[in-house]
Amino acid sequence: MNFHILTLFPEMVMNGLSTSITGRAMEKGIISVEAVNIRDYSTDKHRHVDDAPYGGGAGMVMQPGPICDAYEDLCARTGRRPRVIYMTPQGRVFTQQIAEELAKEEELVFLCGHYEGIDERALELVATDYLSIGDYVLTGGELPAMVMIDCISRLVPGVLNNEVSAEVESFHDNLLEYPQYTRPEVFRGLAVPEVLLSGHHKNIEKWRREQSIKRTLERRPDLLEGANLSKKERQFLDELLWQREALARERGEISPTQTEEPDADGANL
Repeated sequence: MNFHILTLFPEMVMNGLSTSITGRAMEKGIISVEAVNIRDYSTDKHRHVDDAPYGGGAGMVMQPGPICDAYEDLCARTGRRPRVIYMTPQGRVFTQQIAEELAKEEELVFLCGHYEGIDERALELVATDYLSIGDYVLTGGELPAMVMIDCISRLVPGVLNNEVSAEVESFHDNLLEYPQYTRPEVFRGLAVPEVLLSGHHKNIEKWRREQSIKRTLERRPDLLEGANLSKKERQFLDELLWQREALARERGEISPTQTEEPDADGANL
């Protein structure tokens, strides 16, 4: 898979992605990452790529010419017109599901804005997707692009040493990952759960699945609506919810539910 990053700071993205798992994948030729310097396509002798916004306002806006020329040159070199993802807080929030969709592409282009943003005409001409990593504002699109490339790369066959890893990590089946343990068996009085030492793979799998459900309920209950659960797992979740409600009542955090019985005329007494 080939990633192309249109940026004003090529060293920043290449230094960040050339280490760890993505770096090893690049060395093996499983993925490639190219940082295209938008300034190389400036027609200004000082290599300026921005100007003041029409209508006034603070800051500078990136001009459309260098961006469009950089993309067109990339298309000519690759013989394709890849999807262009523009990093913006106005876009859809990036999720694992979106990563899985993008991992099916052979080429992806990430357009990194800076200053007050990019001339709208450039976006109309080249951008196909608008994505965000959260509801906050960063200085530029380089960090979000690096986050997305790291996430997408993990889904490319051969990038991870253990192919199962990508299938059981957080957000698989809309659940958070189960707790992990390693040596020693006891650390500062805290022991590894016995089931993980049993060697009984079916029980371990069941425990891990239940822990994923429990952790998701505790930390990201919003994910459970779309979780892929079996009938028994749904029953386990219902039991957890009942226990949570009972504990809240015991602590006085919620008042007991009063059952209202309708009278003969259908009115509540």
